[in-house]
Amino acid sequence: MTDKLPEESLELYDNCFHVKESAWKTWNSCQTDGTKLVTSLSKQLCIDATRFYLKNKQEASLENVRTYEGTVGGKL
Repeated sequence: MTDKLPEESLELYDNCFHVKESAWKTWNSCQTDGTKLVTSLSKQLCIDATRFYLKNKQEASLENVRTYEGTVGGKL
């Protein structure tokens, strides 16, 4: 499986990414070099999530995100 979307004449958003609908009716965004970024259920959500992702990546704030474990310890 490749990490690149096929080269086509796609609409360019913010001069840095494209959005394309897949065969499974999901939407994928990719950088101008073809590297996949985000998959979403609708076109607008894909655009918004990609903008959020790229903004955070540019500001390097994704390195400072807290994560939490979703398991409960102990015996039930």
